[in-house]
Amino acid sequence: MFDTVLIANRGEIACRIIRTLRAMGIRSVAVYSDADADAQHVRDADVAVRIGPASAALSYLSIPAVMEAARRAGAQAIHPGYGFLAESASLAQACMDAGIVFIGPSVHAIATMGDKITAKAAVSARGVPVVPGLARPGLSDDELSDAAVEVGFPVLIKPSAGGGGKGMHIVEHADGMAAALAAARREASAAFGDDTLFLERFVQNPRHIEVQVLADGYGKVIHLGERECSLQRRHQKVIEEAPSPLLDEATRARIGAAACETARSVNYLGAGTVEFIVAADRPDDFFFMEMNTRLQVEHPVTEQVTGVDLVEQQVRVAAGEALTLTQSDIVLQGHSIEARVYAESPREGFLPAAGYVRGMRMPTGVGIRVDSGLRAGVEVTTDYDPMLAKIIATGADRPEVLRRLVDALGETAVFGIDTNVEFLRLLLQVPEVVAGTLDTGLIERVQDSLPYAAGSAAAVDHAAVIGAVLLEERARANATSRGVWGKTRGWRLGEDVPVRYDLTVDGAAEKHTVRVGARAVSVSGGPALPVCVVEFNPREGGPFDARIDWDGAVSRAAGFEHPDGVDIAASGAVFEVRIARPVRARVADVEEAPEVVSPMPGTVVAVAAEEGALVDAGAAIVVVEAMKMEHVVRANVAGRVRLSVSVGDRVSRGQGLAAIEPTE
Repeated sequence: MFDTVLIANRGEIACRIIRTLRAMGIRSVAVYSDADADAQHVRDADVAVRIGPASAALSYLSIPAVMEAARRAGAQAIHPGYGFLAESASLAQACMDAGIVFIGPSVHAIATMGDKITAKAAVSARGVPVVPGLARPGLSDDELSDAAVEVGFPVLIKPSAGGGGKGMHIVEHADGMAAALAAARREASAAFGDDTLFLERFVQNPRHIEVQVLADGYGKVIHLGERECSLQRRHQKVIEEAPSPLLDEATRARIGAAACETARSVNYLGAGTVEFIVAADRPDDFFFMEMNTRLQVEHPVTEQVTGVDLVEQQVRVAAGEALTLTQSDIVLQGHSIEARVYAESPREGFLPAAGYVRGMRMPTGVGIRVDSGLRAGVEVTTDYDPMLAKIIATGADRPEVLRRLVDALGETAVFGIDTNVEFLRLLLQVPEVVAGTLDTGLIERVQDSLPYAAGSAAAVDHAAVIGAVLLEERARANATSRGVWGKTRGWRLGEDVPVRYDLTVDGAAEKHTVRVGARAVSVSGGPALPVCVVEFNPREGGPFDARIDWDGAVSRAAGFEHPDGVDIAASGAVFEVRIARPVRARVADVEEAPEVVSPMPGTVVAVAAEEGALVDAGAAIVVVEAMKMEHVVRANVAGRVRLSVSVGDRVSRGQGLAAIEPTE
């Protein structure tokens, strides 16, 4: 067995691997960029080695830097986690050349399955069904366009390299092929260094089912059941569960056997995942999509229902041990669902978010597991993937797990940065999700109808009230700590008189006047409401928790102090409650050209319009990339373009990219 293992990754997966290494008595080595010098995985590891600046290309994606770190730390093995170099045949080869064990499959397996074209050929030879389409190296745009007509629209354009949904585009009609192919090649080249594309028939109402496999160096291959990963946005998973509510036992056995055959096609070693696409109306009809030659983000749900530590199995197999598990040992018990917490703004098209994490609250309780590398005080940048944490709920059956996860997300709060927590909580309560009638297009269909609290006048009023009572409770707690003569409001002796707070919520112009008394609150001159704080737990430098009695109904809330007010978290939503300040009227007697601004922080990767060109409203002007996602910024009016940026420029959210001078 190894005594020192380097984790060539960051964030929550690095923290998760370190936990297993510590349990096995193995010394852990973390690597970090300048942006992660004070990250949680750096703090958790036994040793941490700097590998470069913030840019992933110069740090986490640099094989020479990773290998030098392993040499310096005396690591006998490298665990790549997922993302970055996890599926890099070059890293596996570098490890082999240096006499260091790569905790993963062979160079041949990675290379074969890393190219979706060769992967389809390999599994087809083993009798594994594949999606109809055109897949061979070196396909030109004209060949792909012609094939799309033959296969029949809609088609799915896919990069041959990489994964995670990056570079994938659904094309409904022939006239959309040119633009989709250009975007797919650009995205694939940026993400994987390879712009090779192929296409498949797009399966209508598809479900995404994947199977976890384990294989040792002695010919044994087993599967650990399947995961349902159909709830996706932008082809990226947000909710995963095990087992799938779709499959019966017979189909589970068939798809598991197909996954094992896929692993055997490349003499696989270690943990891997075989992904299948399944028609929602024909669950017994499945097609191979790809094999991920690494640990998956969603591996915890498999661990929860099987009791198998997948990281431990990876390490033991890599160390030359034989699998002690047999297929009959794998019995799925109960149900488990994982929700991915991202730094993004769901109400703005899931645009990436960035900023400082001022405070956070993660859920606890029976059946709740949290995998996270997040902590207060760190900066979330656009340099890396936007996933912050995973909330996993486990229980006896699916209805129980759904209730637990909804409650857990209601207790989750990240202050200082936009997240998708409220979106996840609302999504899990959609009737189709509750019923288990899922498909990969479900989120797109329901996302605009989700009842976000920010869109409810009652919820906004509620936030203003909660903000006022928490501000007052904090003031009272501070005053009490100074004794009776330290009271700063009301009478020095006896019950406090009502205190007025003029507040705004989430930057809206509307002002909420809240009067807070000992047992009642009134809003903007309305009737007195029986609201009071029954429990208040302040924490120095962190969020404070409270239990609030609202007319006999007691609920939990968390808050985080702000110089101008307080941030309130309740039921998965976060409200910025601020003390209203006088606003000076803006003089706007000078006409300004309509400005095109960036909706997110990121990097300009393409400029679609030329300086001085005349464009129509809706025309593409600039393409901004952040956290491996591209966003096309379009003209809001027709007119002449005046560019303010060029390719390669870093931009902030709200920064001007161009001005459109309206034409007569």
